[in-house]
Amino acid sequence: MCGIVGYVGRKDAESVLTVGLQKLEYRGYDSAGIALLTNSEIVVRKKAGKIHDLINDLENNPLPKSDIGIAHTRWATHGGVCDTNAHPHPSRSGIFAVVHNGIIDNYAVLKEKLEREGYHFQSETDTEVIANLLEYNYLKEKDLLKALVRTVNELKGSFALAILFKEDPDLIIGVRKDSPLVVGLGEGENILASDPVAVLPHTKRVVYLNDGEIAFVRRSSVEFYDFNGNPVEKEVKILNYDEEDAEKGPYPHFMLKEIYEQPKVLSTNLERYVRSLRPVLLRDLNLRKLLLNKSRIIIEAAGTSYHAGLVGKYLLETYAGIPVEVEYSSEFSHKKLVTDSRTLVVAISQSGETADTIDGLRHAKKHGLEVLAIVNRPESTIARESDYVIYTNAGIEVGVASTKAYVAQVQVLTLLALELANVKGFLTEEELEGMMRHMEALPEKVERVLALDAHIEHIAERIYRSTNVMFLGRGINYPTALEGALKLKEVSYIHAIGYAAGEMKHGPLALVDNNLPVVVINPRSSVYELTVSSTHEVTARGGRVISIITEGDMRMAELSTFTVFVPDVPEFLTPIITIVPLQLLAYYAAVLRGVDPDKPRNLAKSVTVR
Repeated sequence: MCGIVGYVGRKDAESVLTVGLQKLEYRGYDSAGIALLTNSEIVVRKKAGKIHDLINDLENNPLPKSDIGIAHTRWATHGGVCDTNAHPHPSRSGIFAVVHNGIIDNYAVLKEKLEREGYHFQSETDTEVIANLLEYNYLKEKDLLKALVRTVNELKGSFALAILFKEDPDLIIGVRKDSPLVVGLGEGENILASDPVAVLPHTKRVVYLNDGEIAFVRRSSVEFYDFNGNPVEKEVKILNYDEEDAEKGPYPHFMLKEIYEQPKVLSTNLERYVRSLRPVLLRDLNLRKLLLNKSRIIIEAAGTSYHAGLVGKYLLETYAGIPVEVEYSSEFSHKKLVTDSRTLVVAISQSGETADTIDGLRHAKKHGLEVLAIVNRPESTIARESDYVIYTNAGIEVGVASTKAYVAQVQVLTLLALELANVKGFLTEEELEGMMRHMEALPEKVERVLALDAHIEHIAERIYRSTNVMFLGRGINYPTALEGALKLKEVSYIHAIGYAAGEMKHGPLALVDNNLPVVVINPRSSVYELTVSSTHEVTARGGRVISIITEGDMRMAELSTFTVFVPDVPEFLTPIITIVPLQLLAYYAAVLRGVDPDKPRNLAKSVTVR
């Protein structure tokens, strides 16, 4: 979850590293730090708080000029949030400085071993153990590569490392095991980072490290080794992003920018996955035989991706007639699997680096199951380790709370379900064409929802002081209630909870009073009348209803304190059209509460720890 960046080249390293940290801040913002190698000495500066606190400190107390260094923005795991626990961590004698993303499971055992050898520790972190263990092994081996190999094989857990070595002013060391790391290849300069967004200002030529690999990064060369010290040949990739994709542009926050990018994302997937009013995922990606041979699907995902999986379950069961289970990755990866070869596992992740989902993927493959990945980021761990991949093409998503990636996931699952239904004979060509005409009209209809921006901000003004909000949905929009509640709670810190509307009378109705805002998602659908009845149950107890409903629906409007009218779409598309106002509601509630929606407390964008 932490962000790491290293630079060696012709530019001022401090400037490159601090800009890189700002681009990686979505990965954690409890503290930040920088280490520069200058005049054969490693100089470290680190500070609790956000990156701008570190930058202010550097402006007031400048570091010596240098063209090589490493930096870190932290999401705290081991040890509290304070200056001492911030990275980088130097070794006892200052030979090495280390920044780390991940968790070392056996750090306590290693720490005790080093303490017996006379090492003393300043912090509570597992990362300081890495720095001192590397120094200990280097002083014994007298060879850097051998010391690295010995060190990484002693570490148990997940780690991406960037390391400065006092004795070589032209070297940054990168190490990867279960946490992402990429090397950007420039002209007379090279850069190491957790995410390509920090590389984009300098180059589009990158090399992704695989698990169990080490990189020796110099100004004019990069060498790769495995954890046995053997040289490794690597392939250079070209990033298909532009630098401005990682910038806010005219928007005050990335979250708002990414909400507004959703029509473009929908159009991109239509261009790539639909031809002549027919989805072509199965045909183009050689998935037709795979899906036809499967009698059961297990979707494993976390957070927002889990909610997309719930929508996918509804669509695949309703249209393609295939049983689907949806599991939290953190639970799935530890459960006994009762499956056969006709079971397909689908792993959904925005980043493709979600640790729990990677564990679930590996758990499935260990049991001989094929895995289909639905991911946004090419070259991610999940994309590389899965048997089949569908990309969601949402582009760079910086805001911690996922918005456009969710819509893209739901759209891809919809296309997959409809194409499979057609291939299996459950949808005729005419029926499929009619549904795809509605899908092609969706980007313009989402634009119409975005035009309600000011109205939704007005509603947010009426609820942002609330301490609790309830979300209700039914059928295909029960997951929308869950996702709407998640968005509100994660960016505004208002306690929010989503329920299936029919479950109200089985307990949750006790929470309803005249102080409780209740968001009811009830567009025209097969469960419309049932949800109207649930809404009556709320209003009878004094609940203040905020309804997300189809244009012209005066029955629900009369039951509501506030309404958001969305364009009329068929039921299978309602999860996409109804989530957009809920994203905006969460965004404006956060802003009104004085919270930065891009950097919600205690959270990070890519959850790379277990």
